[in-house]
Amino acid sequence: MATVILVRHGRSTANATGLLAGRAVGVGLDQIGRDQATLTGERLAPVPLVGVVSSPLERCRQTAQFILDRQTGEPYAPVDLDLTECDYGQWQGRMLGDLETEDLWPAVQSQPSSVVFPGGESLAAMQARSVAAIRRHDAAFETEHGPGAVWAAVSHGDIIKSILADALGMHLDLFQRINVGPASISIVRYGASRPSVYATNTDAGDLSWLSNGIHSGDAPVGGGAGHKAP
Repeated sequence: MATVILVRHGRSTANATGLLAGRAVGVGLDQIGRDQATLTGERLAPVPLVGVVSSPLERCRQTAQFILDRQTGEPYAPVDLDLTECDYGQWQGRMLGDLETEDLWPAVQSQPSSVVFPGGESLAAMQARSVAAIRRHDAAFETEHGPGAVWAAVSHGDIIKSILADALGMHLDLFQRINVGPASISIVRYGASRPSVYATNTDAGDLSWLSNGIHSGDAPVGGGAGHKAP
């Protein structure tokens, strides 16, 4: 299959104040977030992306544009509603400090598979739709561009954590063990037998080794020799 680069949006104005923005409109990147997204675009510049798929929310579309601006080609750049933020329902627009006092908070931390946000979405449904979207796009890019294709998906922290949990074979109840920082890059390749996770939550480092895609087979016993230079 192709290789997907999972990119969280840069820091938003809501992140900076501790607000759970959810799907609220008009929440964009702050200056630190723009700087973070600029660096992410620079890191991905050596990698010829065949697509940059984004959540429809402004902070993700802004981050995606920083990536697209550094690409020499013209990647396919659709918006996908299935990569949008979790619907936090009545929690949306509230401060995280206040939400920590809610009776539901401990379940969000330790048993997220059981959580349905009041007036909103369940975390299990969030994971199901986002994983399905990633696998759908991945198969389409592989069909059109071949198994060496590399593409990016720009989304949100909980979305990417749930996708990584699935790729790692982790139960959703363990997904809070995964950290995904603003504008971070994680890398997954869906193989014939299982997904392979090549990176999680990186915010620095050379990615030029991805310029020719990943052509992987069985997992090397002992860890292998690492990536070849482009």
